[in-house]
Amino acid sequence: MMSSNSREATATIIAQNAALRERLPFSDTQDFEDANRGLLGKRVPNAIRNAEGTVVWDNDTYDFLQGEAPDTANPNLWRQSQLNSIQGLFEVVPGIYQVRGFDLSNVTFIEGDTGVLVLDPLVTEETAAAALELYREHRGDRPVTGVLYTHPHVDHFGGVRGIVSQEDVDSGRVPVIAPEHFTEHAASENVYAGTAMARRSAYMFGAALARGPQGAIGTGLAQTVATGNITLIAPTLDITTTGQEEVVDGVRMVFQMAPGTEAPAEFLVYFPEHKALCAAEDATHTLHNLLTLRGALVRDPHAWAGYLTETIDLWGGEAEVVFASHHWPTWGNERVVKFLSEQRDLYAYLHDQSLRLINQGWTGIEIAEHLELPPVLENAWHARGYYGSVSHNLKAIYQRYMGWYDGNPAHLWQHPPVAQGKRYVKLAGGADAAVANAQAAFDEGDFRWAAEVLSHVVFAEPDHAGARTLLADTFEQLGYGCENGVWRNIYLSGATELREGKFGTPTVSASPDVISALTPEMLFDAVAIQINGPRAWELKLSIDVVLTDADVRYRLRLSNGALTYSSAPQSGDAELTITTTKQALPVLATGALSADRLTEAGIELSGDTTVLERLASVIDPGDPDFSIVTP
Repeated sequence: MMSSNSREATATIIAQNAALRERLPFSDTQDFEDANRGLLGKRVPNAIRNAEGTVVWDNDTYDFLQGEAPDTANPNLWRQSQLNSIQGLFEVVPGIYQVRGFDLSNVTFIEGDTGVLVLDPLVTEETAAAALELYREHRGDRPVTGVLYTHPHVDHFGGVRGIVSQEDVDSGRVPVIAPEHFTEHAASENVYAGTAMARRSAYMFGAALARGPQGAIGTGLAQTVATGNITLIAPTLDITTTGQEEVVDGVRMVFQMAPGTEAPAEFLVYFPEHKALCAAEDATHTLHNLLTLRGALVRDPHAWAGYLTETIDLWGGEAEVVFASHHWPTWGNERVVKFLSEQRDLYAYLHDQSLRLINQGWTGIEIAEHLELPPVLENAWHARGYYGSVSHNLKAIYQRYMGWYDGNPAHLWQHPPVAQGKRYVKLAGGADAAVANAQAAFDEGDFRWAAEVLSHVVFAEPDHAGARTLLADTFEQLGYGCENGVWRNIYLSGATELREGKFGTPTVSASPDVISALTPEMLFDAVAIQINGPRAWELKLSIDVVLTDADVRYRLRLSNGALTYSSAPQSGDAELTITTTKQALPVLATGALSADRLTEAGIELSGDTTVLERLASVIDPGDPDFSIVTP
């Protein structure tokens, strides 16, 4: 499956990919042995549908990943995608089983005395239910007796309602275990900048791309993200300290806290009776992201390396297998320690060398262009940049310590893209001359410079057909050469939108379940970030929100374009009072700012209800289809 507009690889890309085949140890097939080890059964066919019959996941669309990589794919990424496309139920050790190839992440089943614990239940309700069905087909109809979320990214909790009900959790029959602050981070990450992150995720994960040798072949972390129903059930048991032990259904677990690594709240978990370590997402078969390209806070590689050192100190002497929420396990104590040590050294090296060069005056772009990994890490398959890349991770480290400004006064107050584009086009002697310059760069194989020039032309003259066509062709060649799956998807997504138009946001993570997990303060923030400031400059209003089940009253004020709130006692009356419960409050964040809709939702209003109309008049929600490669 491919776009009819796709081009073949140029001689430059063919030569680049051929050189990689010669340089790296493709004769090492240990990963393929590990990825297939313990297979109990597959789901055939593996197209998973939602209640309406729409396919939300189809691993079979990657069946083309056979043999040697074609010219249009980086051979390292092709190899990684072959491994990631292996699907089925696998035995990690007796009593621990994984379903892989059903979504962006793995789901793990740990058998207890009477049932099974489920660790990281995928992205969507549909894929999680299908994974549980496959597990039960081969291991018996065991009830779910516990759920674990290792961290608050949607691919580790979104499918929870596919394996357990709210009633089972509320009754106490099924505990839901997560690191402390899980709900806060799960909700805030998917709501505050959720629209922008989801739109950029559409590029990053390539969910809308045609699949095939000239299209999407995988993200490096897995193949792509399912497009079904994202759910969330709030945790009932917080893990707060390293060494904390819990026993659920006879399964003993020892936890290690690792906040600020791959997620702001994260734990690793050791199963002593199985000598099995779940590394969550802190040690996988790729260099991970220090700053994911969908957008997020920059992660801390120094802490990441420190926690992996602690992991080795805690369990390196006895662990016989390490598995994670992505990829395949590693068996044998010696191999486990080697794997964890190399992952640790990877993050430590990037961190320390970045700071060494920062203190010598290097900028993030310069560091990313020149820093190389030590030979052992360069040749370790699990340390390659399939998902995170050395390049964008080094820039992230610079951003973490130094911010966006590189110290050069010329970069302190630059023109925005359209204004820059018009000036560059004028400098080049007009759009046609700039495109001719870019064509020469393309023909020479300098695709990076061609993309730079053509992007300026497209922002200056969005309807210039020659610039759009050549920029799409340029992005495509850059994608064909990428070892990093996310980079490939981003380049090919840019080419697709230039050729065929915008494809929007296939997967929206700010689902009703996620919004319902927001605290009242976070809900008010979710409304505040939608206020169109300039439209609200002259508008003043006040609303009291009374929560009857929390014995708290908030005063919301809109003034000078800013919506603020306080739970402290206030003087005077607000213009409008809203009386409701914490459970009903999320309706405010879903655009229901009319008296009729709030009343229908069982919310009591008293005072001047026209306040709601005035507030609604300045609400400016995010655009899930905003432009990226065009103005």
